[in-house]
Amino acid sequence: MVARTDLATDPGLQGELLQARPGTAFFARKLNELTDQELDSGSLLPGWTRRHVVAHVGYNARAIARLVEWAGTGVETPMYPSTGVRDHEINFGATMSPIALRNLFDHSAVHLSVEWRDLPDRDWANEVKTVQGRTVPASETVWMRTREVWIHAVDLNNGATFADVPAPVLERLLRDVTGSWKTRGTDTGLLIKVNGTELAGTDLTFGDSSAPDPTIITGPLPAVVEWATGRGTSGVTAACGTEMLSGIPAAPKWI
Repeated sequence: MVARTDLATDPGLQGELLQARPGTAFFARKLNELTDQELDSGSLLPGWTRRHVVAHVGYNARAIARLVEWAGTGVETPMYPSTGVRDHEINFGATMSPIALRNLFDHSAVHLSVEWRDLPDRDWANEVKTVQGRTVPASETVWMRTREVWIHAVDLNNGATFADVPAPVLERLLRDVTGSWKTRGTDTGLLIKVNGTELAGTDLTFGDSSAPDPTIITGPLPAVVEWATGRGTSGVTAACGTEMLSGIPAAPKWI
């Protein structure tokens, strides 16, 4: 039997799929390293156990698959009826038996991958709507999932760090986060400098570059993304002008 492959032929989109699927595989590996009993322990997200993280990632795949189906059929199928329904779904999923929770993740990931595989070139530009109300092309669903699986693999609190995340994913994630700050107007007086990155061959700078005396957060790309997503301050420094700050300020909210 001939193996079925993605119908999408755009090289850029194919490259994005090659970031999303390994991210799913990485999440699966970190999940499979955990015993059933360890699923009850806390994640890196306040108020969430590892069970909540797994349920969220599983139901997120189903939600994104609905958007891909929407793009392919033209029949509107929202991610969720409401954020309240989404939250209820996650809390319910966290009560499932370990085998059911693991099956939720596995089956939903395969379903989403198949929906992507079978979407022809002509439909990837079709517009769908995210749970936040943003209208985006179906191609954006690949990045939406990429971001989820890589970040939440770290949130499982099972040894994964942002250093495990591919540098192109980290840079795009940082652009997303700082772009969200700019849209909300919460980046005023805040400058982020990434050092040691191999992506551009030079330091990357994000945030309020026009501020006369900004608070400057500096560190390697993985550490800066960890800080920017609200998951730690290890490896970053903070300064105001030439004066180093004794504490690292919390990053603004981004989602």
